[in-house]
Amino acid sequence: MVEKNKKIFKIILNVFSIFILLIIWFAIFINYEFNDVSFEQLIFTLTNPAGANYDIVWYGILFVSLGVFFTIIIYKLFKKIWNYIKLSVVFKFRFKKKEISFDLFKITRFRKIVFYLLFTFISLYESIKLIELDVYIKNITNVSTIFEEYYVDSSKVNVSFPNKKRNLIFIVVESLESSNVSKENGGLVEESYSPYLEKLAMKYTNFSSNDKIGGLTQVSNTSYTVAGLVSHTAGIPLKTPVDWNTYKSNKSSLSGVYSIGEVLENNGYKNYFMLGSDANYGGRKQYFEQHGNYEIFDYYWAIKERKISNDYKVWWGYEDLKLYDYAKDKLLEISKKDVPFNFTMLTADTHFTDGYMDKYCENKFTNVYANSFYCADYKIGKFIEWIQKQDFYKDTTIVIVGDHLVVQDGLYDDNSNRYIYNVIINSALKTDNNKNRIATHFDMYPTTLAALGAKIEGNKMGLGVNLYSDLETLIEKVGVDYLNEELLKKSNYYDNDIIGKDYYDMINTKEELYEDK
Repeated sequence: MVEKNKKIFKIILNVFSIFILLIIWFAIFINYEFNDVSFEQLIFTLTNPAGANYDIVWYGILFVSLGVFFTIIIYKLFKKIWNYIKLSVVFKFRFKKKEISFDLFKITRFRKIVFYLLFTFISLYESIKLIELDVYIKNITNVSTIFEEYYVDSSKVNVSFPNKKRNLIFIVVESLESSNVSKENGGLVEESYSPYLEKLAMKYTNFSSNDKIGGLTQVSNTSYTVAGLVSHTAGIPLKTPVDWNTYKSNKSSLSGVYSIGEVLENNGYKNYFMLGSDANYGGRKQYFEQHGNYEIFDYYWAIKERKISNDYKVWWGYEDLKLYDYAKDKLLEISKKDVPFNFTMLTADTHFTDGYMDKYCENKFTNVYANSFYCADYKIGKFIEWIQKQDFYKDTTIVIVGDHLVVQDGLYDDNSNRYIYNVIINSALKTDNNKNRIATHFDMYPTTLAALGAKIEGNKMGLGVNLYSDLETLIEKVGVDYLNEELLKKSNYYDNDIIGKDYYDMINTKEELYEDK
C-alpha cells in the first residue's frame, strides 16, 4: 500500500513538474516571439481564435513542446551524471557536545521538497513577470479618471460638412512604421524599406513627432490591429473585457462609442470596409456594422462572390495583391453612385511572423520581414497611382496609417523613437503645423474629418484632437508616461459609458448569452 502511494505521489509530482515547465516555456515563447505585448493583448488574442494565423499557433506548440522535452532530457542527464560522480562535500561540527555531519550535496526527501517548492515559486514568479500578469493585476485594481477629465463624447459635438462632400479612402496598413523610411529622412534604416511611402510623406501631409518624417506615438491598449482600428476611428483605446468573445457576440459592440463611421453615415456618406481575412475575427464585423453600418467585403465575401474558391486560403485569407484588385473594382462601382463614400481597407501582408511574399516580390534585403515591407510598399504605390488617375480622385482624400508598431523583434537595430506611419493625400486643408507634434491614434479621428473639410466644434472628439488645429493633444498635455499609466488602469467611465451596461447585464443573466443561437 505504501509502495502504491509512493507511485501515485511520483506520478502527481511528474505531472505537476511538466505543467510548470509548460507555463515557463509558454512565457518564454510569448516574450521571445512578441515584442512588448501586454497581458491584456494576450487575453484578447487567446479569446479570439477564429481567423488566427495558425502557423504561429503551431510554431508556439512546437516551441513549447521542444522546450519542455529538452528540459526533461537535460534534467535526466544531469541526474545520471550526478549519481555517477557521487559528489560529496561533508561539513562536520559539534553542537551541544554532539558531532553533526552535513553533506552539502546529499539528496534527501526534505531537500527534494524544498527544491520543488523553490522551483515552483521562482518559475511562476518569473513567468508572471515575463507576460506582465503582475502589471495587469495592478492596473485593474487601480482606478483612473482620465476619461472623466479629458474624454469628449463625439455624439454631442457639432460636425458640419461643406455642401460638396469629399470621399474618403482610409487605408490601414499592418504594422506600418515611419521607422521604415531612410535615416536621412527620419527613419531607422539606411536604405528605405518603404521608398514610395517615404516619397508620399515628403510630398503630402505627414504629422510628425520630429522635423522629418515621423508619426504617431503608440500608447497603451492601441498596440494590436483591432485596437488600432477602434483607436483611429473612435478616438479611444480598446480596453477589452476578459471574456471578449462573450462581449463581441452581444447585440452591441462598444455601445457608448460614436465613431467616424457614424459621423459620416449621419452626414449622407456610405461606409465600406474591405479586408482579406475573416471580418468576424476580433469583433471587427460587429464594430463596423454597428458603428456606421459599413458594408463588409472580407474573405468570405470573396468566396461568396466566386472571386476565390471555397478552399482558397493564403496567409490570413487572401493576399493583398488580390485585395488591391478587388478594391479597384469596388471603388469604380461605388464612385458612380451619387453618394459620398468612406472606403476603409485593412492590409495583412506585413503581419508577423516575417510577413507574406507573393511571387512578384523582390528579395532586396537580407531580412525577410524587410522584404515583405518593401513589396507591400510597391503594391501600395501602384494602388495610389491608380487612384490618382481616376475621375473621382479630385474629390477624394486618402489617409494611409499603420495600425500599430511592428510586434516582431529584430527588424530594427534601434528600438527607440519608433512611430506609426501616417500621411494624408489630397486633403481639403493645408497646414504648416504638422512637424514636431506628439500625437496618438486618437488624434486621427477628428483629423481625418477635418481633412475632408468638416468643421469640428471645439476640435476634440473622444480622446483625440484635430491636428490641423493649434490645440495641444492629450499626450502633449499630460505626457506619454502618465497617459500610458492611466490608460492601463480600470476606468469606471469606460466600463459604464463606453462598453455599456449591456455587457454587465449579459454576464448577470446567463440566459441572454444564447438567446440568438
